[in-house]
Amino acid sequence: MWMPEKVEGQAPARSPAPRWRVVSILLYCTGEMAHFSKIMEDRAFPLQLVEWLLRGVARVILANNPLSGALILGALFMASPWQALLGTVGLLASTLTAVIIGQDSAEIAGGLHGFNGMLVALLMGVFSSAGDWYWWLLLPACLGGATCTFLFSGLAPLLERWDLPVAVFPFNMVIVLFLSCTGSHNPYFPHYPATPPGAPEGLNHTLLDIPQLLQGVVLGVGQIYACGALPSALLILGAVLIFSPIMCVHALLGSGIGTLVGLSMAVRHSALYSGLSGFNGALGCMAVGGLFFTFSWRTHLFAIASAFLSAYTDIALSNLLGTVGLPACSWGATLVATLMLLLTARHLSAYRIPIGRVGSPEHNLHKHRKWEEGAKDDSTDV
Repeated sequence: MWMPEKVEGQAPARSPAPRWRVVSILLYCTGEMAHFSKIMEDRAFPLQLVEWLLRGVARVILANNPLSGALILGALFMASPWQALLGTVGLLASTLTAVIIGQDSAEIAGGLHGFNGMLVALLMGVFSSAGDWYWWLLLPACLGGATCTFLFSGLAPLLERWDLPVAVFPFNMVIVLFLSCTGSHNPYFPHYPATPPGAPEGLNHTLLDIPQLLQGVVLGVGQIYACGALPSALLILGAVLIFSPIMCVHALLGSGIGTLVGLSMAVRHSALYSGLSGFNGALGCMAVGGLFFTFSWRTHLFAIASAFLSAYTDIALSNLLGTVGLPACSWGATLVATLMLLLTARHLSAYRIPIGRVGSPEHNLHKHRKWEEGAKDDSTDV
């Protein structure tokens, strides 16, 4: 075996400093962890399924990172084991349905066929008035999760014509249909009726608890998973930070804007303190602020506008659907984000990212800069 000769006076090669090893490990865990997906390609199906499921958990909050998904799942188990079990069942049902009917393998591996089913199951548990560990609820959770996959498969070709994501349209449709079908007095699957956010509480709306209001901004991120516990919400926020610091900032910013919108519309204090006023704003702000648009000062202002519109739309739909006991879920953010993606303004369309190339905001920004440098080089050559 050939061995390199030692050169006198040459210092031996030093191994990388421990802190750089830590930094490299942290960088490996951020973004989409594409290297991890390549490693899992040759693993057994159960191991691959676990990765797909964890990515599906993270997809709920617009992330695509299995480590983020694991943290979020742990946060849900910490807040409510029953809720976490329901969400896992819905996630598993929708993902396996996609595998059985032969959906695109890349979409399945990216968790795109799991997050809608998880959300449906979580909301079934939140609105159920039968209490925790009502095992019969696992049946509609499975059926609802599977139905989401069929709706996703049907909506995808329609929305692809305009280069739009399916997003959470299946979740919003299935949960509203389920709650409308069962009703609040159903003997098998009873649920609490939703009330308009502006319903009076018998309290003076000029008296605000500022610490609880600020806490509600953080809880607004947790409410994306129907989770109202502060420690779990902080873990969910940390999971977003692992995937993308830019999205983490926009999540808090959007939730804060949603809270301000709730104050301007005099919604119940309980909605402000629990984060229910903020989660649509957070989703709308994250979708525009770096995910579907390359991050810049223009798209940042665009994201703020999207958060305001999402929050106001959520209040309007909540007042409308609340009259018949139905929740608005995330219809506000979904509709506003879809309309934002359809805009054709020149200064915004230049930053629009095709759906098939969407990655983490930092990755999108890096690609955009490389494209700009290439365009400058081409113009110089000419």
